[in-house]
Amino acid sequence: MLKEFKEFALKGNVIDLAVGVIIGGAFGKIVTSLVNDIIMPLLSILLGGLNFTNLKYVITPANGSVAEVALKYGAFLQSMIDFFIIAFSIFIFVKVITSIKKPKIEEPPVSTPSNEEKLLTEIRDLLKNNNET
Repeated sequence: MLKEFKEFALKGNVIDLAVGVIIGGAFGKIVTSLVNDIIMPLLSILLGGLNFTNLKYVITPANGSVAEVALKYGAFLQSMIDFFIIAFSIFIFVKVITSIKKPKIEEPPVSTPSNEEKLLTEIRDLLKNNNET
């Protein structure tokens, strides 16, 4: 069983997947920073100073010993923007990689038959016609 696990774990696909997950996690942090530190402040300026992280619907306000209960839909919107940017970036990346990896299918050159081939084709056709009659 240990041997089977070692064969499975050392296959190229599993290692590629592990590398992809690690790079994806790091890429996610970069995109989150892009959204939080660049895109959202610019969007906030365009929307008149609106800060998405502060958008919430308060269900129960905070009392001295009870914390506030609220639906923080602004943070959800920010996470959705993160997701769409990550998904679009990965789509573009995969599209570029597949276009690079895709083997170019070359069409065989259309060759005209040589004089010998033409002559042999005519002889074959004549022999066929003579045998049929």
